[in-house]
Amino acid sequence: MPILGQGIVPSGAAATELTAITRRAFLPTLTVQIYNSSPYLASLIASAQVASGGISPITVPIQGARMTTFAWGGYDASFGIPAQQNGIIDLEYNLKLGMVPVPFLGMEAAVQVDYAVVPRIEAVMNDAGNVMTDAFATSCYTNTSALNTQAFWGLAGLIDDGTNADIVGGQSRTAYTYLKSKVYAAGSVNPTRQLISQYINGAAKACGEAPTYGLMGFGTWSLLQQDFIGQEQYNITPGSSFDQSTDGPRSGFRALMVSGVPIFPDFYCPEGSLYLPNSRYLNLYLHEQGSFAFTGFESTLANGQLGYIGLLLTLGELITTKPSSMVRVSGLNYATL
Repeated sequence: MPILGQGIVPSGAAATELTAITRRAFLPTLTVQIYNSSPYLASLIASAQVASGGISPITVPIQGARMTTFAWGGYDASFGIPAQQNGIIDLEYNLKLGMVPVPFLGMEAAVQVDYAVVPRIEAVMNDAGNVMTDAFATSCYTNTSALNTQAFWGLAGLIDDGTNADIVGGQSRTAYTYLKSKVYAAGSVNPTRQLISQYINGAAKACGEAPTYGLMGFGTWSLLQQDFIGQEQYNITPGSSFDQSTDGPRSGFRALMVSGVPIFPDFYCPEGSLYLPNSRYLNLYLHEQGSFAFTGFESTLANGQLGYIGLLLTLGELITTKPSSMVRVSGLNYATL
């Protein structure tokens, strides 16, 4: 509805007349207000692995026990006859299907053709991609597989000691304890460099490797940032000053580096939590022919309606092959933003 009686637009009869004979000057853009970016999901999609068809199409053989035995030897170099030792099992994952149906009414096309400021079908198609990525990012931080077996695995189940999900990749963490992750309850303390270093060292002690990166909610990350800000130093080059730099002095951080591990904020990450994944053993798999694929539009005449419907779909799954290399922390304090 036009706003009347403000600025140069009159009210009353003059406004009624102008409204009847004057077009509004639309900006030919649509500004989306309701979605947020997820750096974690973006990195997963950018480095996604390729999956195909079959039963449990993501099957990963893993070794969890010794298959040979060491022996010291003397001058005669004798040793005991080795026995068969079995140590290999499979982790198996099924692909999950995410779908967003896209309607396109026949009269919508008739009304908008050659007269659209913003083509509604383009806005709907853009929204379909946003809705799908929002669902994926949400599932990555909330789903424990047992909660929703049709959705992507989430970090709360993949990085776990059996509390949220005993079964991972079809195998029991109770039976195979090397499938357990390090899980810490911080106990309502502020995240600090010293504390985060302890958790990183916990992962390294468990498997001999440090995590690749860390993930926090923005409030938790902001509280950790306060542990860095007070240590900042500004070095002045002789003969120059801050006002001579177009960007001014650098302050704050895009990522907080702790013990060589960058810690990033993510909108979807629950506050008070810290995830320390290892990208070598945690990957998103997308089907080679079903990654953000669109079926095309089909007529709805068979249902007694003039219109069309299409489907945006993705086949994929988030998997881990070495949960012991990762850490999950809960109970951290966080700033209110």
